[in-house]
Amino acid sequence: MDLIKLYSYWRSSAAYRVRIALNLKELKYDYHAVHLVDGGGQQHQTQFHQLNPQELVPVLVDGERVIRQSMAIIEYLEDTYPDRGFALMPPTPRERARVRAISQLIACDIHPINNLRVLDYMKEKFFVTDAQREAWVQHWIATGFLALEDLLASNPVTGEFCDGDVPTMADCCLVPQVYNARRFGVDMQPFPTILRIYERCLDLPKFKTAAPELQPDAPVAR
Repeated sequence: MDLIKLYSYWRSSAAYRVRIALNLKELKYDYHAVHLVDGGGQQHQTQFHQLNPQELVPVLVDGERVIRQSMAIIEYLEDTYPDRGFALMPPTPRERARVRAISQLIACDIHPINNLRVLDYMKEKFFVTDAQREAWVQHWIATGFLALEDLLASNPVTGEFCDGDVPTMADCCLVPQVYNARRFGVDMQPFPTILRIYERCLDLPKFKTAAPELQPDAPVAR
């Protein structure tokens, strides 16, 4: 059986989510680096465009199946390999709805407006400065985190992780977003529950080994 292939970029938040999910499911995979910056971005090259017309990572190839979009990939892994590793989705419809809502709050509302292509477009078309771009990112992450903190802190279902005491898809999404928040200098003091869950996740080797700096395409020195 061929190994799963993951087309990834070390600093991509969406790819980071999938790396965590693959680790939690204890699935081995071949890492295929797609550099999103060098040479104008390898994601725009013909070969990758044929794999994903959106020209985005991640892309997961499992045999003849090609799955795009990080959330779809994570649910595919859970549906296809339900008996491997951790269950990325809880058992009941109500619990699954909560995990999806938390995940989408991060992956659909916070992350896209701070994505590389959005930030590059702002700089190229509207000539925003680096300081203005950073302020934009800080504002939208903090705005999203205010809502997420309230949702997590006010719900008794929140445990060691976003939903109960085992990691789920929600935690796969939360960790990369906190990584981004710290990278862009967001003050995390107003978000103690988010920070607590983030630190608990990083206690687990399966989260640690998915970190951007540990990927084969990460720069050796920065």
